[in-house]
Amino acid sequence: MESPAQLLCLLLFLLPGSQGGIVLTQSPASVSVSLGERVTIKCKASQSLLHSDGNTYLQWFQQKPGKSIKALIYRVSNLYSGVPPRFSGSGSGTDFTLTISSLEPEDAAMYYYTSLPYTQCSSPEQKTSSIQSVSELWGKVLG
Repeated sequence: MESPAQLLCLLLFLLPGSQGGIVLTQSPASVSVSLGERVTIKCKASQSLLHSDGNTYLQWFQQKPGKSIKALIYRVSNLYSGVPPRFSGSGSGTDFTLTISSLEPEDAAMYYYTSLPYTQCSSPEQKTSSIQSVSELWGKVLG
């Protein structure tokens, strides 16, 4: 029997929008699945993420314990170079999904997202705090 892998998801950003703040919620908070299984992580925004330029700037990220953050997907469904094709993104408007078609051992990680390019988080302090939160949670899970 294959051992389960733990995938953790955490909402890390409350991003400013034109009407106050866009709140992003992610589900499930965590999921235990077996290797080879399909994994789906959902993101819901409080309002449409469609930008006035016609693009939707929803990005997904991965962080493994003790490793730096890796960008997986940009503009909803475009894979960054080097990201395995088992990862895919989909959605529009307010509802988005990250899918791993067949879970591999190396996919056990924290997954999270932002509705702006990573370099445009609202403040450096917020970005640092968010990254620290990821590391702290992994410490609790693995400790």
